[in-house]
Amino acid sequence: MRVQLSVVIPAYNEERRLPRTLRAVTAYLTATSAEWEVLVVDDGSADATAQAVHAFHDDRVRLIRWPVNRGKGHAVRIGVLASRGDRVLMCDADNATSIEQVELLHKALDRGAWAAIGSRALPQSQLVVRQSALRETCGRFGNALIQLLAVPGIQDTQCGFKLYDGPRGRLVFQLARVDGWCSDAEVLHLFHRLGLEVAEIPVRWSDQEGSKLRPSGYLAGLIELGRIRRYHHSLPPLDQLVVPAFT
Repeated sequence: MRVQLSVVIPAYNEERRLPRTLRAVTAYLTATSAEWEVLVVDDGSADATAQAVHAFHDDRVRLIRWPVNRGKGHAVRIGVLASRGDRVLMCDADNATSIEQVELLHKALDRGAWAAIGSRALPQSQLVVRQSALRETCGRFGNALIQLLAVPGIQDTQCGFKLYDGPRGRLVFQLARVDGWCSDAEVLHLFHRLGLEVAEIPVRWSDQEGSKLRPSGYLAGLIELGRIRRYHHSLPPLDQLVVPAFT
């Protein structure tokens, strides 16, 4: 069966927030006429995240479990590579950007972009519940460095709501190596280097309690950011890439 949309949700100790997000996502998808799948990647959780997924009893909701915590970037990567959809949406487990806003991203791909990313930093973006002043300051500083070193022209690389063309996305993600906070920047850097258009789309976003990112995470992210150019100093032509089979 052809899958039109895959939704990849990375999850680490998300037993509390994940059920609400899965209910919202599956209700929205069921109301559409599209064939869909949801892939929850449990990134070494120590709580009942896996049981929260199994509770849905829907074979379109798939669980991928990793035995140890590797980081959000790794979880998203294996989820995208395991996906089958014509298009692949990555959304965070906290539902900070509501699922129906994927229609805005679909329109960007319909117009010819290969990826469309939700943004909190454009004039039309709506921040319903803002982050703390410290996190906003760290985020602005981080995004400025990301633009300088990896992804010029993108105002917000870190919003957890991104839609990719499925075949192109799987080709790009097989090149990714960053496991942590800067994984989004790495993937967008790869799209940029390979000449694949990325559209930045304003979304409505609400900060959610329970963020896993701590100030020390920003420091680790800066270290990862410095490695991106070294990792991808030389890239093969896009037409020579082959997606490995997921097992």
